[in-house]
Amino acid sequence: MIKLSGVIITFNEERNIKQCLESLVDVVDEIVVVDSFSTDHTKSICKDFNVNFIEQEFLGYIEQKNFALTQASYDHIVSLDGDEALSETLQKSIIDLKNNWKFDGYVANRFNNFCGQWIRHSDWYPNKKLRIFDRRKAAWKGTNPHDNVQLHDATAKTGQLKGDILHKTYQSYSEFNQKTEYFSTIAAKAYFDKGKKAPIWKIIWNPSWAFFKSYILKLGFLDGFNGLIICYQTANITFLKYSKLRELWIKKTNS
Repeated sequence: MIKLSGVIITFNEERNIKQCLESLVDVVDEIVVVDSFSTDHTKSICKDFNVNFIEQEFLGYIEQKNFALTQASYDHIVSLDGDEALSETLQKSIIDLKNNWKFDGYVANRFNNFCGQWIRHSDWYPNKKLRIFDRRKAAWKGTNPHDNVQLHDATAKTGQLKGDILHKTYQSYSEFNQKTEYFSTIAAKAYFDKGKKAPIWKIIWNPSWAFFKSYILKLGFLDGFNGLIICYQTANITFLKYSKLRELWIKKTNS
């Protein structure tokens, strides 16, 4: 029987962390929380669950999550964000893996809750995530803030688990606006550091395509008004990302 480490990174997650930990405590053999010096009650809530609580200055989403993997005692990982939790069905699926681990990693659908509504369309569901994996064969990669677990070997095999990762996203429109500004700034800087450019056509075309794909092709309109808000912000964050990227190149040229 394999042993599992539940690994979480946090910052000011007092609203969600209890539900996250409750969903893990009977599934994994240890819980590791790497916290970026939260100023709310995240630490005290975690201590109630007897987790291995580690404080680490934020290194970037990808870097912080890879650091957290190194703190785990076991190689088989269940990785969650502080605003995520395992559904009961997914809990059972993961427990069954302890005696029946076959693949290098396992994918689960992520079910997102926005302003109290579970979103079933656009790009938000099934929103497959590789979150159960052997850390010897995988790492967090991508472009901040859009991190994802990638297996090292292109021939590696993954399995699909029953159940959902329950994700509490933005619970107000103002919070969504603030995070859109925040994440678009991070993404623009990451693109700039990689040398990517932002011609005018990308600033116009990419947001338009993002809205059309999520609202029409991915049936975002079926989620009603919140579906419209989500698809609009999908386009908006794309617009802001490329606009800010263009601004960074202009500043560099004029400096």
